[in-house]
Amino acid sequence: MNSPLLGAVVVETLAACGATDVVLAPGSRNAPLSLALHAADAAGRLRLHVRVDERVAAFTALGLAKASGRPVAVVTTSGTAVANLAPAAMEARAAGVPLLLVTADRPAEAVGTGANQTTDQVGVLGPSALGVLRLSAASGSVEAWTAAVQRAHVLAAGVRTRRPGPVQLNVEFPSPHVGPVPDVEVRVAEVSGSVGATVVELDERPTVVLVGDAGAAVGTEARAAAELAGAPLFAEPSSNARAGGNAVAGYRLLLESELGGRIERVVCFGHPTLSRPVTRLLSRPDVELVVVSDRADWFDVGSRASVVADRVLLTGQPEGWLAQWLAADEALPARGGPGLDRAAVVAGVLGSVAPGDNLFLGSSQTIRDADLAPIAPHPIRTWANRGLAGIDGTLATATGVALATGRPTTVLLGDLTLQHDLGALVHPAQEPAADLRVVVADDDGGAIFETLEQGAPAYAPAFERVFGTPQGLDLAAVGAALGWRATTVGTPEELEAALAARVQGRQLVVARIPRTGVTRS
Repeated sequence: MNSPLLGAVVVETLAACGATDVVLAPGSRNAPLSLALHAADAAGRLRLHVRVDERVAAFTALGLAKASGRPVAVVTTSGTAVANLAPAAMEARAAGVPLLLVTADRPAEAVGTGANQTTDQVGVLGPSALGVLRLSAASGSVEAWTAAVQRAHVLAAGVRTRRPGPVQLNVEFPSPHVGPVPDVEVRVAEVSGSVGATVVELDERPTVVLVGDAGAAVGTEARAAAELAGAPLFAEPSSNARAGGNAVAGYRLLLESELGGRIERVVCFGHPTLSRPVTRLLSRPDVELVVVSDRADWFDVGSRASVVADRVLLTGQPEGWLAQWLAADEALPARGGPGLDRAAVVAGVLGSVAPGDNLFLGSSQTIRDADLAPIAPHPIRTWANRGLAGIDGTLATATGVALATGRPTTVLLGDLTLQHDLGALVHPAQEPAADLRVVVADDDGGAIFETLEQGAPAYAPAFERVFGTPQGLDLAAVGAALGWRATTVGTPEELEAALAARVQGRQLVVARIPRTGVTRS
């Protein structure tokens, strides 16, 4: 039984498989992995990130994996630490983000005995995990351990399945946990990918190209398809397609108009779930739905897909079809008013993001506000957690994106979203740093609920307590206490001044706005 040897094999195999980043939450049972990771980081074989909170660690790994496109491992100790991985694992499964959840464990014979920090953690992540692999220092060999770690890495990456996502690697470490980190040589197999290449040609009929949450490659492909065919482009903020002359800014406000009723086909890329008008469009029986997916599975929220393809060739559109949409979009009334409101904050933030930098949007009201913003003059590399559209771990995920890309990153979120991730404001001094500007649209509560059924007057007596939930917090003071350059703004001029400089270091801007001006989603 040699726990330090197993820890070294796990780490060296990850590096041999091409892993570049690992996030570690310190603990006792995972000490063999911790020491091996420290040695690998010192030798330059991979980059280690340490976070004291397992939930923050998991979402940081999610961001690193989302931005790099490579599996990123998050390493925890045993017991309740493992359960803190669940929110990030759920998001990774729904969004198709490759994540390797390395959970240290006691030997199997200790489970059920009441031993400290011991629970049945094999499969504790349930259906969120694509697979669960088990290793034990009490049995096996270097070759067997290496093969299992590579299999977990390949499964998380979706190399053979075209379905990336989270995989649990549960590793049993008997005592002693510490000792010199052994030098090990591992050999990994050459695993080729499974790539789809089917192209479906579509005939000419009134078509719109709809792009939900997507990476840059998919967003670019979707935008090109719309522009080549002359079709209107309906692009959500995190689609990475919301630019160019075909993009319709207020598309969701026009979907239930007479013009929207004339849509005969939707070509759908990415994961569109942002607004109810879009969901109703995707459920219409009179609309042909063509889903383009680069993976083995696909999104079909209305269960109406007629065609699912790897690629499509979209021909020309009826004369004047695009022009009608652009004219209708231009005729929509302007949003916002005098003073600092939701529209002003979104416009200010979008205008402040330099070409090539990142924008990360919270998944509640702020991304919906951005969905109605004017089309940006240049494409903005935009990210969001839209797999399950939760507000958990937003800042931690954005931090991972910033670390993976090495680019300054602006985060726009609401006050409740930031409160869900205050642990991510903590930055251990010895860890790699990122340039982050966090802008909080602080309306003191949950504005999105005012756009939903519970916002109706009949529920007004209960609304503030069980939906609006005003907290009255000074978030700038919280940020300052945790080492951020923090400021509070209340006018458009103050916001402009706060956003004027290049994103550098850690800056928190709290924009106080009224909880009004929300548009039904």
